[in-house]
Amino acid sequence: MHDDDGVRAFGRLEAAARRRRAAGLVRTLRPRPAPSAAGPDAPLDLAGNDYLGMARHPEVTAAAAAAARTWGAGATGSRLVTGSTALHADLEAALADFCGFESALVLASGYAANLAALTALGGPGSVIVSDAGNHASLIDGCRLARAEVEVVPHRDVAAFAKALDGSAGPAFAVTDSVFSVDGDAAPLGALARACRAAGAALVVDDAHGLGVLGAGGRGAPAAAGLAGDRDVVATVTLSKSLGSQGGAVLGPARVIDHLVNEARPFIFDTGLAPPAAGAALAALRLLRGDPGLAGRVRANAALLYRCLTAAGLDATRPDAAVVSVRAPSAEAAVRWAADCRAAGVLAGCFRPPSVPDGVSRLRLTARADLTAEQVEDAVRRIAGAAPADR
Repeated sequence: MHDDDGVRAFGRLEAAARRRRAAGLVRTLRPRPAPSAAGPDAPLDLAGNDYLGMARHPEVTAAAAAAARTWGAGATGSRLVTGSTALHADLEAALADFCGFESALVLASGYAANLAALTALGGPGSVIVSDAGNHASLIDGCRLARAEVEVVPHRDVAAFAKALDGSAGPAFAVTDSVFSVDGDAAPLGALARACRAAGAALVVDDAHGLGVLGAGGRGAPAAAGLAGDRDVVATVTLSKSLGSQGGAVLGPARVIDHLVNEARPFIFDTGLAPPAAGAALAALRLLRGDPGLAGRVRANAALLYRCLTAAGLDATRPDAAVVSVRAPSAEAAVRWAADCRAAGVLAGCFRPPSVPDGVSRLRLTARADLTAEQVEDAVRRIAGAAPADR
Protein backbone atom coordinates (compact mmCIF):
# COMPACT_ATOMS: atom_id res chain seq x y z
CA MET A 1 0.00 0.00 0.00
CA HIS A 2 1.30 3.42 -0.98
CA ASP A 3 0.64 6.79 0.63
CA ASP A 4 -1.00 9.64 -1.28
CA ASP A 5 2.10 10.73 -3.17
CA GLY A 6 3.20 7.19 -3.99
CA VAL A 7 6.26 7.04 -1.72
CA ARG A 8 5.76 3.85 0.28
CA ALA A 9 8.78 4.55 2.50
CA PHE A 10 7.02 7.65 3.90
CA GLY A 11 3.65 5.99 4.33
CA ARG A 12 3.67 6.08 8.12
CA LEU A 13 4.64 9.74 8.42
CA GLU A 14 1.13 11.19 8.23
CA ALA A 15 -0.17 8.69 10.78
CA ALA A 16 2.68 9.66 13.12
CA ALA A 17 1.87 13.35 12.59
CA ARG A 18 -1.79 12.71 13.45
CA ARG A 19 -0.79 10.94 16.66
CA ARG A 20 1.46 13.86 17.65
CA ARG A 21 -1.30 16.38 17.00
CA ALA A 22 -3.82 14.35 18.99
CA ALA A 23 -1.43 14.09 21.95
CA GLY A 24 -0.43 17.75 21.84
CA LEU A 25 3.19 16.81 21.15
CA VAL A 26 3.91 18.74 17.94
CA ARG A 27 7.27 20.51 18.07
CA THR A 28 7.84 23.79 16.26
CA LEU A 29 11.03 25.66 15.44
CA ARG A 30 10.92 29.32 16.52
CA PRO A 31 13.98 31.22 15.24
CA ARG A 32 14.85 33.99 17.67
CA PRO A 33 15.70 37.42 16.28
CA ALA A 34 19.07 39.08 16.69
CA PRO A 35 19.28 41.06 19.96
CA SER A 36 19.37 44.35 18.03
CA ALA A 37 16.15 43.43 16.22
CA ALA A 38 14.41 42.45 19.47
CA GLY A 39 14.96 45.91 20.95
CA PRO A 40 14.65 46.95 24.59
CA ASP A 41 11.51 44.85 25.08
CA ALA A 42 13.27 41.55 24.32
CA PRO A 43 11.94 38.73 26.52
CA LEU A 44 13.99 37.58 29.50
CA ASP A 45 15.61 34.26 28.65
CA LEU A 46 15.01 31.60 31.31
CA ALA A 47 15.04 28.79 28.73
CA GLY A 48 18.60 28.68 27.38
CA ASN A 49 21.63 27.05 28.99
CA ASP A 50 23.99 30.03 28.86
CA TYR A 51 24.47 29.78 32.63
CA LEU A 52 27.34 32.25 32.91
CA GLY A 53 26.27 34.69 30.20
CA MET A 54 29.29 33.79 28.08
CA ALA A 55 27.62 33.35 24.67
CA ARG A 56 27.57 37.09 23.98
CA HIS A 57 30.44 38.15 26.23
CA PRO A 58 32.64 40.52 24.16
CA GLU A 59 35.85 38.63 24.98
CA VAL A 60 34.27 35.33 23.95
CA THR A 61 32.85 36.62 20.67
CA ALA A 62 36.13 38.41 19.91
CA ALA A 63 38.03 35.16 20.47
CA ALA A 64 35.67 33.35 18.10
CA ALA A 65 36.21 36.01 15.43
CA ALA A 66 39.99 35.92 15.89
CA ALA A 67 40.01 32.12 15.58
CA ALA A 68 37.97 32.34 12.38
CA ARG A 69 40.42 34.83 10.90
CA THR A 70 43.42 32.71 11.91
CA TRP A 71 42.21 29.16 11.33
CA GLY A 72 39.16 29.56 9.10
CA ALA A 73 35.45 29.05 9.65
CA GLY A 74 35.65 25.25 9.73
CA ALA A 75 38.05 22.54 10.85
CA THR A 76 38.37 21.29 7.22
CA GLY A 77 38.43 17.60 8.17
CA SER A 78 38.36 15.02 10.91
CA ARG A 79 40.71 15.51 13.84
CA LEU A 80 43.02 12.73 12.65
CA VAL A 81 43.37 14.24 9.16
CA THR A 82 43.41 18.05 9.04
CA GLY A 83 40.91 18.97 11.77
CA SER A 84 43.29 19.33 14.72
CA THR A 85 44.82 22.74 15.32
CA ALA A 86 47.00 24.20 18.05
CA LEU A 87 43.79 25.81 19.33
CA HIS A 88 42.21 22.38 19.89
CA ALA A 89 45.29 21.22 21.79
CA ASP A 90 45.27 24.37 23.94
CA LEU A 91 41.58 23.88 24.74
CA GLU A 92 42.11 20.23 25.69
CA ALA A 93 44.99 21.11 27.98
CA ALA A 94 43.01 23.95 29.59
CA LEU A 95 39.91 21.79 30.15
CA ALA A 96 41.90 18.94 31.70
CA ASP A 97 43.79 21.33 33.99
CA PHE A 98 40.73 23.31 35.08
CA CYS A 99 38.54 20.25 35.75
CA GLY A 100 41.34 18.27 37.39
CA PHE A 101 41.73 15.39 34.94
CA GLU A 102 44.85 13.95 33.36
CA SER A 103 43.76 14.36 29.76
CA ALA A 104 40.94 15.61 27.51
CA LEU A 105 39.63 15.09 24.00
CA VAL A 106 37.48 17.70 22.22
CA LEU A 107 34.68 16.64 19.87
CA ALA A 108 32.13 18.44 17.74
CA SER A 109 29.32 18.26 20.33
CA GLY A 110 28.49 17.09 23.82
CA TYR A 111 26.24 14.47 22.24
CA ALA A 112 29.18 13.13 20.24
CA ALA A 113 31.34 13.11 23.38
CA ASN A 114 28.89 10.80 25.15
CA LEU A 115 28.56 8.52 22.12
CA ALA A 116 32.35 8.38 21.81
CA ALA A 117 32.96 7.55 25.47
CA LEU A 118 30.36 4.81 25.76
CA THR A 119 30.87 3.11 22.41
CA ALA A 120 34.66 3.04 22.77
CA LEU A 121 34.70 1.92 26.41
CA GLY A 122 31.80 -0.52 26.13
CA GLY A 123 31.44 -3.39 23.71
CA PRO A 124 30.41 -7.04 23.59
CA GLY A 125 30.95 -8.69 26.96
CA SER A 126 30.81 -5.44 28.93
CA VAL A 127 28.05 -4.25 31.27
CA ILE A 128 26.69 -0.71 31.42
CA VAL A 129 24.39 0.30 34.28
CA SER A 130 22.49 3.48 33.41
CA ASP A 131 20.32 5.81 35.51
CA ALA A 132 16.70 5.94 34.30
CA GLY A 133 16.87 9.75 34.21
CA ASN A 134 19.93 10.00 31.97
CA HIS A 135 20.10 12.30 28.95
CA ALA A 136 19.20 10.98 25.50
CA SER A 137 22.85 11.10 24.42
CA LEU A 138 23.80 8.68 27.20
CA ILE A 139 20.84 6.45 26.35
CA ASP A 140 21.88 6.37 22.69
CA GLY A 141 25.50 5.74 23.66
CA CYS A 142 24.40 2.74 25.72
CA ARG A 143 22.35 1.41 22.79
CA LEU A 144 25.26 1.74 20.38
CA ALA A 145 27.87 0.29 22.74
CA ARG A 146 26.84 -3.33 22.01
CA ALA A 147 27.09 -4.01 25.73
CA GLU A 148 24.67 -5.56 28.15
CA VAL A 149 22.72 -2.55 29.45
CA GLU A 150 20.69 -2.43 32.65
CA VAL A 151 18.62 0.67 33.43
CA VAL A 152 18.13 1.24 37.17
CA PRO A 153 15.76 3.56 39.06
CA HIS A 154 16.72 7.21 39.25
CA ARG A 155 19.54 7.98 41.73
CA ASP A 156 19.21 4.51 43.32
CA VAL A 157 22.72 3.66 44.53
CA ALA A 158 21.66 0.25 45.87
CA ALA A 159 20.25 -0.68 42.47
CA PHE A 160 23.51 0.40 40.81
CA ALA A 161 25.51 -1.70 43.27
CA LYS A 162 23.33 -4.75 42.76
CA ALA A 163 23.55 -4.51 38.96
CA LEU A 164 27.33 -4.07 39.05
CA ASP A 165 27.94 -6.84 41.56
CA GLY A 166 29.20 -10.05 40.03
CA SER A 167 29.63 -8.69 36.48
CA ALA A 168 32.25 -10.86 34.80
CA GLY A 169 33.45 -8.42 32.14
CA PRO A 170 34.25 -4.70 32.12
CA ALA A 171 31.51 -2.78 33.92
CA PHE A 172 30.54 0.90 33.94
CA ALA A 173 28.05 2.98 35.88
CA VAL A 174 26.73 5.85 33.76
CA THR A 175 24.98 8.95 35.08
CA ASP A 176 24.36 12.61 34.52
CA SER A 177 25.94 14.72 37.25
CA VAL A 178 22.95 17.09 37.15
CA PHE A 179 19.82 15.79 35.45
CA SER A 180 18.59 18.12 32.76
CA VAL A 181 14.84 17.82 33.42
CA ASP A 182 14.53 18.63 37.14
CA GLY A 183 18.05 19.84 37.93
CA ASP A 184 18.66 17.29 40.70
CA ALA A 185 22.20 16.00 41.27
CA ALA A 186 23.49 12.43 41.19
CA PRO A 187 25.00 10.95 44.37
CA LEU A 188 28.45 10.74 42.76
CA GLY A 189 30.42 9.87 45.89
CA ALA A 190 28.18 6.92 46.72
CA LEU A 191 28.16 5.77 43.09
CA ALA A 192 31.96 5.88 42.99
CA ARG A 193 32.12 3.69 46.10
CA ALA A 194 29.70 1.20 44.55
CA CYS A 195 31.81 1.11 41.40
CA ARG A 196 35.03 0.51 43.33
CA ALA A 197 33.48 -2.31 45.31
CA ALA A 198 32.66 -4.02 42.00
CA GLY A 199 35.84 -3.09 40.13
CA ALA A 200 33.79 -0.94 37.77
CA ALA A 201 34.37 2.53 36.34
CA LEU A 202 32.15 5.60 36.67
CA VAL A 203 31.21 7.66 33.60
CA VAL A 204 29.70 11.06 34.44
CA ASP A 205 28.05 13.46 32.02
CA ASP A 206 28.86 16.84 33.62
CA ALA A 207 27.09 18.98 31.02
CA HIS A 208 25.10 20.87 33.65
CA GLY A 209 27.79 20.81 36.34
CA LEU A 210 30.74 22.48 34.63
CA GLY A 211 30.73 26.17 35.50
CA VAL A 212 28.04 25.74 38.16
CA LEU A 213 29.27 23.17 40.71
CA GLY A 214 32.61 22.71 42.45
CA ALA A 215 35.15 25.29 43.55
CA GLY A 216 35.17 28.04 40.93
CA GLY A 217 32.84 26.00 38.71
CA ARG A 218 35.24 23.10 38.17
CA GLY A 219 32.33 20.70 37.94
CA ALA A 220 30.54 17.96 39.84
CA PRO A 221 33.38 15.40 39.82
CA ALA A 222 35.68 17.99 41.40
CA ALA A 223 32.99 18.87 43.94
CA ALA A 224 32.71 15.17 44.86
CA GLY A 225 36.49 14.75 45.13
CA LEU A 226 36.57 12.41 42.12
CA ALA A 227 38.30 14.53 39.47
CA GLY A 228 41.42 12.85 38.18
CA ASP A 229 40.68 9.47 39.77
CA ARG A 230 41.90 6.54 37.69
CA ASP A 231 38.43 4.97 37.47
CA VAL A 232 36.41 8.09 36.62
CA VAL A 233 35.62 9.50 33.16
CA ALA A 234 33.66 12.71 32.65
CA THR A 235 32.10 14.27 29.60
CA VAL A 236 31.25 17.96 29.24
CA THR A 237 29.62 20.22 26.74
CA LEU A 238 31.06 23.56 25.70
CA SER A 239 27.61 24.90 24.81
CA LYS A 240 26.25 25.65 28.27
CA SER A 241 28.44 27.42 30.84
CA LEU A 242 31.12 28.15 28.23
CA GLY A 243 28.61 29.66 25.80
CA SER A 244 30.14 28.01 22.73
CA GLN A 245 29.68 24.72 20.88
CA GLY A 246 31.25 21.29 21.16
CA GLY A 247 32.02 18.69 23.79
CA ALA A 248 34.90 16.88 25.46
CA VAL A 249 35.76 13.66 27.24
CA LEU A 250 37.98 13.99 30.33
CA GLY A 251 39.80 11.14 32.05
CA PRO A 252 43.00 9.15 32.43
CA ALA A 253 45.43 9.51 29.53
CA ARG A 254 45.04 5.84 28.58
CA VAL A 255 41.28 6.32 28.21
CA ILE A 256 41.73 9.36 25.97
CA ASP A 257 44.34 7.53 23.88
CA HIS A 258 41.88 4.66 23.46
CA LEU A 259 39.18 7.06 22.25
CA VAL A 260 41.53 8.63 19.71
CA ASN A 261 42.11 5.19 18.25
CA GLU A 262 38.69 3.55 18.69
CA ALA A 263 35.86 6.09 19.06
CA ARG A 264 34.00 6.35 15.76
CA PRO A 265 32.19 9.62 16.66
CA PHE A 266 35.68 11.13 17.02
CA ILE A 267 37.53 9.40 14.19
CA PHE A 268 34.96 9.92 11.44
CA ASP A 269 33.44 13.29 12.36
CA THR A 270 34.72 16.68 11.25
CA GLY A 271 36.58 18.39 14.06
CA LEU A 272 35.13 21.18 16.16
CA ALA A 273 35.12 24.46 14.22
CA PRO A 274 38.04 26.70 15.31
CA PRO A 275 35.78 29.68 16.18
CA ALA A 276 33.92 27.45 18.67
CA ALA A 277 37.20 26.22 20.14
CA GLY A 278 38.49 29.78 20.46
CA ALA A 279 35.27 30.95 22.10
CA ALA A 280 35.29 28.06 24.61
CA LEU A 281 38.92 28.71 25.50
CA ALA A 282 38.19 32.40 26.14
CA ALA A 283 35.14 31.52 28.27
CA LEU A 284 37.23 29.10 30.30
CA ARG A 285 39.78 31.85 30.98
CA LEU A 286 36.99 34.16 32.13
CA LEU A 287 35.59 31.47 34.41
CA ARG A 288 39.00 30.83 35.92
CA GLY A 289 39.43 34.57 36.47
CA ASP A 290 36.08 34.99 38.25
CA PRO A 291 35.59 32.08 40.69
CA GLY A 292 32.42 33.67 42.04
CA LEU A 293 30.44 33.08 38.85
CA ALA A 294 29.37 29.56 39.86
CA GLY A 295 28.07 30.76 43.21
CA ARG A 296 26.03 33.49 41.56
CA VAL A 297 24.32 30.94 39.30
CA ARG A 298 23.40 28.75 42.26
CA ALA A 299 22.17 31.74 44.28
CA ASN A 300 19.90 32.84 41.44
CA ALA A 301 18.57 29.30 41.02
CA ALA A 302 17.77 29.17 44.74
CA LEU A 303 16.02 32.56 44.53
CA LEU A 304 14.05 31.39 41.49
CA TYR A 305 12.88 28.32 43.40
CA ARG A 306 11.88 30.33 46.48
CA CYS A 307 9.88 32.81 44.42
CA LEU A 308 8.13 30.07 42.42
CA THR A 309 7.07 28.13 45.50
CA ALA A 310 5.99 31.32 47.25
CA ALA A 311 3.74 31.94 44.25
CA GLY A 312 2.11 28.54 44.81
CA LEU A 313 3.79 26.75 41.90
CA ASP A 314 5.03 23.13 42.09
CA ALA A 315 8.76 23.72 41.54
CA THR A 316 11.73 21.41 42.07
CA ARG A 317 14.48 22.40 44.49
CA PRO A 318 17.62 22.98 42.35
CA ASP A 319 20.99 21.37 42.96
CA ALA A 320 22.56 23.48 40.18
CA ALA A 321 21.03 25.95 37.68
CA VAL A 322 17.87 24.15 36.52
CA VAL A 323 14.43 24.56 38.14
CA SER A 324 11.36 22.84 36.73
CA VAL A 325 7.70 23.66 37.35
CA ARG A 326 5.13 20.94 36.85
CA ALA A 327 2.19 21.44 34.50
CA PRO A 328 -1.10 19.50 34.53
CA SER A 329 -0.74 18.18 30.97
CA ALA A 330 1.35 18.40 27.82
CA GLU A 331 -1.19 20.75 26.25
CA ALA A 332 -1.18 22.97 29.35
CA ALA A 333 2.62 23.09 29.37
CA VAL A 334 2.74 24.19 25.73
CA ARG A 335 0.06 26.83 26.34
CA TRP A 336 1.82 28.03 29.52
CA ALA A 337 5.16 28.41 27.74
CA ALA A 338 3.44 30.36 24.93
CA ASP A 339 1.68 32.63 27.43
CA CYS A 340 4.98 33.20 29.26
CA ARG A 341 6.57 34.18 25.95
CA ALA A 342 3.74 36.63 25.31
CA ALA A 343 4.32 38.02 28.82
CA GLY A 344 8.01 38.60 28.13
CA VAL A 345 9.67 35.47 29.57
CA LEU A 346 11.18 32.60 27.60
CA ALA A 347 10.56 29.31 29.40
CA GLY A 348 11.51 25.84 28.22
CA CYS A 349 8.71 23.33 27.74
CA PHE A 350 9.50 19.68 28.45
CA ARG A 351 6.90 16.99 27.73
CA PRO A 352 6.79 13.35 26.68
CA PRO A 353 8.84 11.70 25.35
CA SER A 354 11.54 14.10 26.62
CA VAL A 355 10.63 13.55 30.28
CA PRO A 356 11.30 10.10 31.78
CA ASP A 357 8.36 10.22 34.22
CA GLY A 358 5.81 11.43 31.66
CA VAL A 359 5.07 14.64 33.60
CA SER A 360 5.12 17.80 31.49
CA ARG A 361 6.96 20.83 32.85
CA LEU A 362 8.26 24.28 32.31
CA ARG A 363 12.04 24.08 32.57
CA LEU A 364 13.66 27.28 33.82
CA THR A 365 17.36 28.07 33.98
CA ALA A 366 19.17 30.56 36.17
CA ARG A 367 22.10 32.66 34.96
CA ALA A 368 24.93 34.38 36.79
CA ASP A 369 24.12 37.72 35.16
CA LEU A 370 20.49 37.94 36.36
CA THR A 371 19.55 40.45 39.04
CA ALA A 372 17.21 39.62 41.91
CA GLU A 373 14.72 42.11 40.46
CA GLN A 374 14.75 40.28 37.11
CA VAL A 375 14.14 36.93 38.79
CA GLU A 376 11.28 38.23 40.93
CA ASP A 377 9.65 40.01 37.97
CA ALA A 378 9.97 36.89 35.80
CA VAL A 379 8.26 34.75 38.43
CA ARG A 380 5.37 37.23 38.66
CA ARG A 381 4.89 36.89 34.90
CA ILE A 382 5.18 33.09 34.96
CA ALA A 383 2.68 32.82 37.81
CA GLY A 384 0.33 35.23 36.05
CA ALA A 385 0.39 33.03 32.94
CA ALA A 386 -0.08 29.74 34.84
CA PRO A 387 -2.92 27.39 33.79
CA ALA A 388 -6.01 27.77 35.93
CA ASP A 389 -6.17 24.00 36.46
CA ARG A 390 -2.64 23.61 37.78
